[in-house]
Amino acid sequence: MDMSLQKKATALNEMNEMKVISIPIEQGCISIRGLSPNRFRFESEYALEKGSTDNSFLFTNSENSDGNNQEAILVHPPGALYSKVFMPVLAKVLPKPDKLKKLSVVIGHVNPNRVNLLKQLAETYPALEFVSSNPGAKLLQELWTQSKPTEPNQEKNNIAIHPPFPKVNVIKQETNLTIGPYYQLKLIPAPTPRWPGGLLAFEENLGLLMSDKLFAAHICTMDWAESNRASTEDERRHFYDCLMSPMQSQVSTLVERLEELDISIIAPGHGPAIETSWRSLLNDYRTWGEGQRHSELKVVLLFASAYGNTATIADALANGIGRTGVQVEILNCEFTPTNELVTAIREADAYLIGSPTLGGHAPTPIVSALGTLLAEGDKEKLIGIFGSYGWSGEALDLLESKLRNGGFKFGFEPIKIKFSPDAGMVKQLEETGTAFGRSLLKEQKQNLRRSPGGMNASRSDPAVLALGRIVGSLCVLTARKGQEENSLSGAMVASWVSQASFSPPGITIAVAKDRAVEALLHTGDQFTLNVLAAGRQNKLMKQFLQPFPPGANRFQGVSLNKSPADQPILPEALAWLECCVQQRMECGDHWLIFATINHGKVQDPGGLTAIHHRRTGANY
Repeated sequence: MDMSLQKKATALNEMNEMKVISIPIEQGCISIRGLSPNRFRFESEYALEKGSTDNSFLFTNSENSDGNNQEAILVHPPGALYSKVFMPVLAKVLPKPDKLKKLSVVIGHVNPNRVNLLKQLAETYPALEFVSSNPGAKLLQELWTQSKPTEPNQEKNNIAIHPPFPKVNVIKQETNLTIGPYYQLKLIPAPTPRWPGGLLAFEENLGLLMSDKLFAAHICTMDWAESNRASTEDERRHFYDCLMSPMQSQVSTLVERLEELDISIIAPGHGPAIETSWRSLLNDYRTWGEGQRHSELKVVLLFASAYGNTATIADALANGIGRTGVQVEILNCEFTPTNELVTAIREADAYLIGSPTLGGHAPTPIVSALGTLLAEGDKEKLIGIFGSYGWSGEALDLLESKLRNGGFKFGFEPIKIKFSPDAGMVKQLEETGTAFGRSLLKEQKQNLRRSPGGMNASRSDPAVLALGRIVGSLCVLTARKGQEENSLSGAMVASWVSQASFSPPGITIAVAKDRAVEALLHTGDQFTLNVLAAGRQNKLMKQFLQPFPPGANRFQGVSLNKSPADQPILPEALAWLECCVQQRMECGDHWLIFATINHGKVQDPGGLTAIHHRRTGANY
């Protein structure tokens, strides 16, 4: 294992108190769950900061009581960040390495972190065999001897020694693995652009679907299964929006296949299992993608990723674009046939292309995709480029020079990130994606106005005019989340606010899906609602209604106080309420947030509330 990764894992274990527990399911079947109470990654899908679990499953041939010639199947092992606590637990539930006839490891997705743990397994268990899909086997071989780039002129004092690459049982189509007298695993290839090596496992006698990334949620819990559907819906929806939404066509196809199985329980790679409401979750996976499927605008996102950093950037950009309702189609250039690439480019309304830099060059699939984009792309459509690098960035320079010389219009400045983005950068990337999506919608709106009969007739609809007569108080919602250098903050002007309950005292706020602050308003998050004073609202309105560039500090130059929960208070506000989000309901292009009141104060007892009057209900 790479020493820097080992040190990082040790530090994280101590800080986050990572641990691993074993949960018996049936005789010879155990769930091995890694628990991380705190957020340890800055990818978008971890933004709820509720920790996570990493779930693997062990099946053993327990009929050999003498301990000899035993076999075992390990499904979806975790990454190396859990290795310090995972390996000892695994050793307790497995026979000694010299007593183990065969250890088959089913690998559902491949990344460098997971490969580092697989190397430790290879060093410990001589009878190791990998079970993976064909693309998964290819990625395993590529990453097995791959090392992170070193700084130019830096001496390589510690040359990594890699164990021999184990035998691989390549699964090209649905296949059954049998172990012992009872367990039979159906292995189902599940390739997606984000995880081309995807492989699901279904144990037919238990009806147990081990779905890896599908249906996952980042929640740290020791409970085997969720208590009810509502208890994890916000977290599962967030995971879907961050990672599954740009692949909704492939995900929908997988869901249709899974519905043919005789499922009793779904156990994803992250979060608790789903026992009683898995049919509802499958239905949600279909309906959550409906909005994007019906979008008239589509962005095609082309990428390749060596260490996962470029994929993280792609996820954040896609998440931001998705908030505007614009469809994103994500394609992994390493595993996308040329004809599919050409079709996607021709049908897209805008393009994004991302690449790592490997050995001073762009990967060959990206160079090929760039050539296709230059030949087939429409130069009147917006484009954006992004990527990560180690100690150089030649791949991104190549993309930029070729596309600028080709006459393409850039929707944002090229995004070049050294190694992996931190929490602030991920938020900036999401806001960049949202701005990109808004620019496409703005251009579409302008084109509709120029076309005959293109004006929006709803503005003159009597019912819409009547809707505009509903007035609301003018407020500024402010929020802060996280600690120290990784803290995130946001704000927005809010007028769609109403008291919702007496006991407990609560309010509802409608928040547009493309608002940057929406990401800080999930269940359990806290915020402050600052009620503005009539006659004194203009200064604060001007501050928070101005367009902010992605990643900008909304509070720059603004005097702030703090609520008991460390939420921002505007001293010039008439009153403030510190609130905690209890529920979210999707309402068309907005989220309706229900929050209860923790604290509050009227700062000017003699003042009156500023009111927002509208002529129409077609806009704010």
